Amino acid sequence: MSEVTLPVYNKNQLALRNGQDRPEIWIAYLGRIYDVTESRLWLNGKHYQHWAGQDLSKELAEAPHTDTVFNRLNLVGILS
Repeated sequence: MSEVTLPVYNKNQLALRNGQDRPEIWIAYLGRIYDVTESRLWLNGKHYQHWAGQDLSKELAEAPHTDTVFNRLNLVGILS
């Protein structure tokens, strides 16, 4: 799916995909929303000190990995 055809979600809609309120577990990074529902690293919407359902762009600047990790995730939307 190209970014042109991806649905747009706001921060409130993203917040509902936190692994608690709905079964989907999503995170945002640099304006893109990724589905991490199937990742064993995001069980119950938490990955180390990071919580799903939010924009992690600023937090991930301190991550021990590069942003290429997002190439392996399913892109599901654009954050408005």
